[in-house]
Amino acid sequence: MRKVVLGRNGPLVSTQGLGCMGMSIFYGKPDDESSTQTIHKAIDLGANLIVTSDAYGKGANEELVGRAIKGRRDEVFLATKFGNLALGGANELGLSGGHPKWVIKACENSLKRLGEEVIDLYALHRVDPEVPIEDTVGAMAQLVEQGKVRFLGLSESGAETIRRASKVHPIAAVETEYSLWSRDIEPEILPACRELGVALMAYAPLGRGFLSGTIKDLTSLSDGDMRINHPRFAGGSLDQNLALLESVRIIASNHSATTAQVALAWVHAKGADVIPIPGTKRVKYLEENLAAIDLKLSAAELAQLDEAFPPTQIAGTRYPEKMMGTLGI
Repeated sequence: MRKVVLGRNGPLVSTQGLGCMGMSIFYGKPDDESSTQTIHKAIDLGANLIVTSDAYGKGANEELVGRAIKGRRDEVFLATKFGNLALGGANELGLSGGHPKWVIKACENSLKRLGEEVIDLYALHRVDPEVPIEDTVGAMAQLVEQGKVRFLGLSESGAETIRRASKVHPIAAVETEYSLWSRDIEPEILPACRELGVALMAYAPLGRGFLSGTIKDLTSLSDGDMRINHPRFAGGSLDQNLALLESVRIIASNHSATTAQVALAWVHAKGADVIPIPGTKRVKYLEENLAAIDLKLSAAELAQLDEAFPPTQIAGTRYPEKMMGTLGI
């Protein structure tokens, strides 16, 4: 497994990581045994960047990850997040997600659930509009000073917020959605990260499964699957978006690859500072996703994909409307 530097002066991490959210919430019934096997396989294959959050299943995902990495901690770069109260629910202190007092308490809670003494990358899951980012990151920096956290990150933050945060403490990585059909970070956020030497951890690089080409209509999704309520998967929008996949299928066929692998190869081609963290709870798909690291697309193919997926042609917002206001703050 190739390694890349996380940020300007960060540690070496695998060039592709494993997002663990779907192991506990949103994508059908959880299967802890299969998920644990998948985490173990990722570590075996050198994909050491394991990503979770206290909001995934209200801590259940952190507990799952903690059990899975027990005895193998030195092989893992462990990333978790805090502050997404809209997803994880209100906290016991009654504070907003980015409040300095909650930063400290949330970290204590995560360490306990993970069964660890230190978190490698601790990130603000959603920027708190009620608290200046300087105050939140200042409290996060205290955790670094105390040895509870090694590196700091942000998630779904705007370019100016990243700049302000970086003046308080170096930001190693920003986690945000990025894929062929979610390219809104390209004009401002990605350039800001590169200006500051911040790595980009691309979650949902397969468009929540859309770019795998396996979702033909809503009947492809099981009961309880959150994508049923996402605008891009709604009837008319899904039909319009499916038409964009033809170019991906053609390129995949030319390489004897899957459409998912082509989509991941496109993300990898954006630079070593862009690290996709696709999620899965199945070993089979983990192995397929990691194989995309060795898939090299030509300049002409990359241009074809860029042209096939212009942001203006994607039907529907990437989150339900009420959640869009929490992004890019």
